[in-house]
Amino acid sequence: MTTPLSDDPNALCLLAAGAARAAAPALLEAFRSDMSVSFKRDPHDVVTVHDKNAEHVISAELQRGAPGSEILGEETGSSGDARLRWIIDPIDGTANFARGLAYWCISIAAELDGEVVAGVILDPVANNLFAAGEGPATLNGAPMRSASARDDRSTLLTSFPGSHDVDLLGEEAFALLAQITRDYQHHHSTGSGALNLAHVAAGWSDATMGFDTNPWDVAAGAHILRRAGGAFAGFRAGEEEPRPQAALDYVAWGAGGDHRALRERVRELSAPWGRAEH
Repeated sequence: MTTPLSDDPNALCLLAAGAARAAAPALLEAFRSDMSVSFKRDPHDVVTVHDKNAEHVISAELQRGAPGSEILGEETGSSGDARLRWIIDPIDGTANFARGLAYWCISIAAELDGEVVAGVILDPVANNLFAAGEGPATLNGAPMRSASARDDRSTLLTSFPGSHDVDLLGEEAFALLAQITRDYQHHHSTGSGALNLAHVAAGWSDATMGFDTNPWDVAAGAHILRRAGGAFAGFRAGEEEPRPQAALDYVAWGAGGDHRALRERVRELSAPWGRAEH
């Protein structure tokens, strides 16, 4: 008796990889070309027609391979109601994509009965495919293992502090930035949370973090990182949230790391009393 595709994490991973590959050529053609840019929440929250087109291509490929599955996409929202839900970010790092900076990716996660069981992150410019089903994480098909140095020898990748972080946390955002600057050997604000998680999973960086995230920002990357031996600590209102796709705030790190001081501070700021008044 064969296992239905929707119950096979490795088959779901392959389907997600194919969908990401299907969307990549048009994005590469558009990258570093003249393009119109629109804004969602504010001038810092960029969207292009290419985000929407890529999400349409990805969704169509996933529905073709797994008919009737639910789709949760950054651009089109939620549609359907099924055991299998796809969580899609067609371009994570749109501001970089629109500006010609080569740090953006396609992120797709497969969630089955509320648990993420497969994830794919494709960096089309570098042609790197980070993926994981139920086995070890891979980079372009080869086994991948995360690793983290101690904090004062670590590189931290974030998109922090953005304008939304300052609105959310007030002066505490700058206090945390000072803490990060003191505690870590290097700190880089990159603009793509999903790709940050993938780089930590690959052992290219030690840790990453974020505030007020969405499911499509972290679902695939957290699964890949955990399958690469790393850890993801998610928080919601100051409490631990075991499902990354339901977490608002997080710290994630490679195998062998600790990052306790950062985890404790992010948890404190995640609590309702840690948020700035609006």
